[in-house]
Amino acid sequence: MLLVRNVMTEDVKTVTPDMDAYDAAGLMRSHDVGSAPVVDAEGHLVGIVTDRDLVIRVLGDRSDPSKARMGDVATRRSIFTISPDAQVSEARAMMATERVRRLPVVKGERLVGIVSLGDVAEADSSARAIGETLKEISASPATLERALRPDPGTPDRVMRHRS
Repeated sequence: MLLVRNVMTEDVKTVTPDMDAYDAAGLMRSHDVGSAPVVDAEGHLVGIVTDRDLVIRVLGDRSDPSKARMGDVATRRSIFTISPDAQVSEARAMMATERVRRLPVVKGERLVGIVSLGDVAEADSSARAIGETLKEISASPATLERALRPDPGTPDRVMRHRS
């Protein structure tokens, strides 16, 4: 069984809550990443900021990027995380269910890595499985609900695992 710790990126590019939008965008550009976890001085995950957040919440609101702080711009609620000890298949399932392309990896409250859909794809020997995950992420909520509905022929032990 392959664990998240075996496929995650450990050298995560992070931003701080007091970093401004110019610096955050520059960091994301220089490292060619579309998002960055927001961590406090102790390395605790407090949010995540995406390139879309910068466009919508800073430029779209006509805010001054030098005054827009990542603690205010970042998504702070509904951040889906995973343990480094979780199985890669669990990460893939969570990405599909929650419709996200990356998951911060946390141990306790500390950020220890990030696992992306690409990491999962490389670890997953089945190209079909990753294609299904992408379709699920992009699916409408109704389609996603149907896709996640349990198969009546599935053994009970599998159903208990999903809940």
